[in-house]
Amino acid sequence: MTAVAVVLYTLCAATGWLAFGYLLRLQRRRPSQARRAICVAFGAFAAGITLAVPPVATLLDQGSGLPNLAKVISHGCALTIAASAETMLLHLALPPATAATRSRWWIRITGVTFAVMVALFAWTLRYPTPVRLTVEYATDPVVTAYLLIFMAMGFLAYCFDITRLCWRFARICGRPWLRRGLRVTAVGAVFALLYSINKICYLVAYRSGARPGGEEEIAAVLVTAAALLMITGLTMPAWGPLLTLTRRCADLRAYRRLGPLWHDLVRALPGIELDDSLRRPFTALRDIDYALTRRVAEIRDGRLALRPYLAVAVGRTAERLADAAGLTGADRRAAVEAAQLACALHAHRAGTLAAEPQPADDLHRPAGGYAGEVAWLGQVTDAYARSSVVARTLDAVRGAPQHPVGDSRR
Repeated sequence: MTAVAVVLYTLCAATGWLAFGYLLRLQRRRPSQARRAICVAFGAFAAGITLAVPPVATLLDQGSGLPNLAKVISHGCALTIAASAETMLLHLALPPATAATRSRWWIRITGVTFAVMVALFAWTLRYPTPVRLTVEYATDPVVTAYLLIFMAMGFLAYCFDITRLCWRFARICGRPWLRRGLRVTAVGAVFALLYSINKICYLVAYRSGARPGGEEEIAAVLVTAAALLMITGLTMPAWGPLLTLTRRCADLRAYRRLGPLWHDLVRALPGIELDDSLRRPFTALRDIDYALTRRVAEIRDGRLALRPYLAVAVGRTAERLADAAGLTGADRRAAVEAAQLACALHAHRAGTLAAEPQPADDLHRPAGGYAGEVAWLGQVTDAYARSSVVARTLDAVRGAPQHPVGDSRR
């Protein structure tokens, strides 16, 4: 076996043991039939792929004095993986009683299949010259029978049914991460089918007298792709929601970041707040997507309501002070926007209108859609709460003449 194949099998083994430990901990905390089946599958996978690593296989074969023992145990693990994955999917897709009945049938068939494979392996131990249970020795009818039975049952039958069940259940599954995991598992099962087809093609070639090369490298790539995809897919329902939790934490940080500006706007313009239940921390935390969306919308509504108080002269003053402070780019724009809002709130409290209001189309629209909008308003709020440009602009315009509400020059 080449160095590339050894590295790939070692990578699969390490990943398999990590996944097995992770799922075993979940099963102990929240036991279920489906999770127990997948724990068995990952334990068998980790053990089987470890025995496929050449130094480990050689050590076991030499220590036992039985050639191919590591490979036979590894193949038994592969059958266990397939049967366990099938059991998990049946318990997900069918009523418990039906799933249990069908699972028992698959387990019995698997047991009979492995018993036949062990009998064929025992037959090869009688040979005066040891043979390997690989396609290079497929000229021997016992090796051919062993490999065909293993490929037909361990990969073709199981992986075809696993692919079918995954796609079928994914269409009706209501849990997003389970649905994604099933689809990834189905793709992994397709790679396992390709692995089996590759083995059978090489087996036929060797039986025909040809000696094509590259079988071990191709098999290693296919089995690695299949293993990693199926590990990812089958564990995705467990770890996938953590990604959502990470996003929820980011939303919560953004929600709190917008607080200083939002609170001042709502205090001055209470009519922009449409859902005061979000003032309760646990209510906002429970539905942070909605809470953040409302906060962004209310800040924009507040700015719109303040437009008669947003003076062009204030904008020019803020720009001059921002330039004097050395601000550039997005920082400059955010400081100017924050200064204009702060002065508009001051004017609103004083009851005076801008002599020359800003044009309606002067609203900055950041790139990046909703995420860009959240990031931009976060910058504005930071400047509103901390920028010296805002404080200096307020000081500069407090004494500037503005038109009182109701003035004839409005």
